[in-house]
Amino acid sequence: MDLLRSLLSVPGNQPRMLDKAAGYGADALILDLEDSVPLDRKAEAREMSAEFISGGAGGALTYVRVNSFGSGLFEGDLEAIVLPGLRGIQCPKADSPEVIRAIDEKLLTLERERRLEPGSVEVIVGIESVAGVYRCYDILSAAARVGSCVVGVAVNGDLQRDVGYHHSDIGIESLYIRSKVIIEARHAGITNPLDGTYPAIRDMAGFEAEASRARQLGYRGKKLVHPGQIEAANRIFMPTAEEIDFQERVLAALEEADKEGKAATTVDGLMVDTAMAVNARRVLAWAKQAR
Repeated sequence: MDLLRSLLSVPGNQPRMLDKAAGYGADALILDLEDSVPLDRKAEAREMSAEFISGGAGGALTYVRVNSFGSGLFEGDLEAIVLPGLRGIQCPKADSPEVIRAIDEKLLTLERERRLEPGSVEVIVGIESVAGVYRCYDILSAAARVGSCVVGVAVNGDLQRDVGYHHSDIGIESLYIRSKVIIEARHAGITNPLDGTYPAIRDMAGFEAEASRARQLGYRGKKLVHPGQIEAANRIFMPTAEEIDFQERVLAALEEADKEGKAATTVDGLMVDTAMAVNARRVLAWAKQAR
């Protein structure tokens, strides 16, 4: 999966927003057919989203959040938007591996019918329920096309209602949820797990604090609800200049140590060994990808 630091959500039935979306600088766009679109506008949103994708999406990497598998709208959503130029879909409220396997089969059928490469439409899984958190690894490993996940810990979201926790600014109530999802996502081979949305669009200090906590846990990006959040997300979800400098010096020091027949040395007073070279290369590769 491409590095997605910022995944900007855009209502699929708002032409003015769609027209501007590609120019905001998000790593990718996700057109919404679900919660931000009224029921009587779903068909219109499908048509507009399909037109946006078919028209090249202004060059933007484009995903679509479809309605949930059991909503009665899912099949129609896929029929409308599985087109050349679609990078993937977000499946909200995916509570079981059986649902992911069924979605995989439906996508495979459409890919074959429309002469798209089999498996080319990625799936981002929305973890938004107690069942989704509990069965996270099984869900995320249910199909090879699952490329990422979004942990749905937004204020007053489905997961908060399902668990019954009270939201706080420091996020202690969702720490276990975020930690469990990140560990199981990594075990499932997902390299770009995404933190959920922060709906208080004028509270940039709160947004940056939440994004920074997510980054500390291992998340590599965040789903966004407003263009004003893009710059902070793109900045936070990449290694800092200090991190890059340190890891470059770790590799250089270990290279010099190896010439002397040693497998360990010190950098800035810290003991480093060959095992740490793996992490250094990972961080530097991440930084290169994010530039």
